[in-house]
Amino acid sequence: MVKLSEGKFKYVSGGFVPASEAEYAAGRKKTMAARILAAHDSGAGDGKLKIKFDAMASHDITYVGIIQTALASGFDGQFPIPYVLTNCHNSLCAVGGTINEDDHQFGLSAARRFGGVYVPAHQAVIHSFMRETMSGCGRMILGSDSHTRYGALGTMAVGEGGPELAKQILGRTWDINEPEVIAVRLTGAPRPGVGPQDVAIALIGAVYERGFVANRVTEFVGEGVASLPIEYRNGVDVMTTETKCLSSIWETDSETERYFRVHGRPEAYKKLSPEEGAVYDGLVEIDLSSVEPMIALPFHPSNAYTIREFNANARDIIAEKLPDMLGSVGEDGRVRAVQGVIAGCAGGTFDNLCAANDILKNSHMNAGPFALSAYPASQPAYIELMRNGVAASLLAAGVSLRTAFCGPCFGAGDVPPNKGLSIRHTTRNFPNREGSKPAEGQSAFVALMDARSIAASAANGGVITPATDFDVEYTKYEYHYDDSPYRARVYNGFGKADPSVGLVFGPNITDWPSQPPLADDVLLGVASLIRDEVTTTDELIPSGEASSYRSNPVRLSQLTLSRRDPGYVGRAKAIKEGPVPAAVIEAVKKLGGDPGKIEVGSAVCARKPGDGSAREQAASCQRVLGGLANISYGYATKRYRSNLINWGMLPFVYDTDFIGNELPFDVGDYIYVPGVRAAVGTEEKELTAYVVKPDGSVVETVLTLPPVTPDERDIILAGCLINYIGNN
Repeated sequence: MVKLSEGKFKYVSGGFVPASEAEYAAGRKKTMAARILAAHDSGAGDGKLKIKFDAMASHDITYVGIIQTALASGFDGQFPIPYVLTNCHNSLCAVGGTINEDDHQFGLSAARRFGGVYVPAHQAVIHSFMRETMSGCGRMILGSDSHTRYGALGTMAVGEGGPELAKQILGRTWDINEPEVIAVRLTGAPRPGVGPQDVAIALIGAVYERGFVANRVTEFVGEGVASLPIEYRNGVDVMTTETKCLSSIWETDSETERYFRVHGRPEAYKKLSPEEGAVYDGLVEIDLSSVEPMIALPFHPSNAYTIREFNANARDIIAEKLPDMLGSVGEDGRVRAVQGVIAGCAGGTFDNLCAANDILKNSHMNAGPFALSAYPASQPAYIELMRNGVAASLLAAGVSLRTAFCGPCFGAGDVPPNKGLSIRHTTRNFPNREGSKPAEGQSAFVALMDARSIAASAANGGVITPATDFDVEYTKYEYHYDDSPYRARVYNGFGKADPSVGLVFGPNITDWPSQPPLADDVLLGVASLIRDEVTTTDELIPSGEASSYRSNPVRLSQLTLSRRDPGYVGRAKAIKEGPVPAAVIEAVKKLGGDPGKIEVGSAVCARKPGDGSAREQAASCQRVLGGLANISYGYATKRYRSNLINWGMLPFVYDTDFIGNELPFDVGDYIYVPGVRAAVGTEEKELTAYVVKPDGSVVETVLTLPPVTPDERDIILAGCLINYIGNN
């Protein structure tokens, strides 16, 4: 289904041939990605990009912190570009009392004061709204959600932590080295019953573990693009986040043009394609006609199997990898789900729900344990589903229709029963994203599937069934965009800032705690050591109900690592509050350190932290608890490393794989790093450090500081982005 080829490849007459190094320098400038980035670069054209975006987007678990960061940095003017504040995550306002709705009121007041766009709860999920209203060929959009991807609409979009959006508000830039670009060549056409999530899972399964596209741009080209409807492309594109790529971009064509015409924005279209001779840093080839219905088993979208393969070996696969899930396997060897969900930016599209209806309308669900809910991703899509009869047909088949909400993607809606399996067309199936609480004896599982196979499974009483088993004539429904709900309820204040409007603060909205600048020398108490292959942001700071507290940095910080290392918060507090053990102090003195001048803080040591969400709180919560550094074998994503830096934390690398190797440091040890401020200032790469054991014994080691941009260097020295902006 998916073939990966390493090396340089040149685009010639719609195909690819190996490229020489001599062709690379000029050829890399001819990709779609390179041309769009160059058009948004305000730098010197030296490959050190300084990007200014055309628009930004945040949802209601990120925009409060972003605006508070900008305010603390001195902002009190007008948003310089359209900034969309959506309310699609903390939509269940009973969670945590009034605090979710308090955040919404803050968002509306900020949109009025600073000239933003405010989308009330249940109107649209963040990415559907941005596709419908802000995307455009050749544009760039920055979002504080990791699934900010609009490449299928010719828009390069990037998901980052909140401080990167605050920088844009403050007139600063997004600074990166010119990224490598991977060509994704699509050929053929999908078979009936094979949907976008099937293509996405096949792609993720092929590239994720190898890191084939990590921190690179994926560029979709080839004759197979034309075989895909635009919402199909959107469904594949949004899942590229799970490949660990930096961004994505697709060729555009008459189908793209039709999308913008239908949505009343024909001027947003222009033809995009690679220039002849464009050179790429690798090649992914997907034969769409060979893709089968897929399933991604817990606990990652890359845990991919064809449903055919899975059904043939389900008991063995589950017994080996997920023994707690064996209760879902029947005596016949077939796996039974108790719940299905089609929702969010990946699942809740008009096309997906129409296809699910085509399967279900002649195969109604029964009154057994399996339940299916569907969330149209925007009110305009919901209106069209009502007008063409699909909504009524789904309801008649036993499907529960909801409004636009991202909760099922991150553990705030549709929680299955203990030990139950939920099959979802959403973006992720990380641990606890189904809402379970293992510490309280509650566990459940999420497998990702396409809406079509979820509907087929629903028609089969919850038994995992590929949609290709059903002989279905899929209806091609015409889509008519009606934005009357937006015209009635969305506040569009861009360019109309009103400084007379006061910000509305709820009791849970608090300021960021102040942070000191980096000291000359630091003493790091190891508060957590995680040897897992990857540590997700969900493990660093949980999603679900914890999201309600993200406007309160201190309160939220009490949940840091609570689902992965419950003792971390207590240890971090003890390191912050002191005292440092006397034996450690004496050892530091013998090493020439002055305990009165050394900054003491905690460190999280993890093999590869930061996969998953863009949430800055994965880093800021550590900082609030006194965190000064992470020590890793490598960072899973650029955005997590940026979050660390923007919160003044040192992104150390320790050049020994944490898995199966002895490390010189452990929880309870201290790591003394003399001269760290000078090293950051002079861009010194390797620093001599000393691991001090509780008994005062010392082990010398080396920590590496990978290259940083000049701004990143100064942010670390200042202690955090807020300090850096305030100093300038």
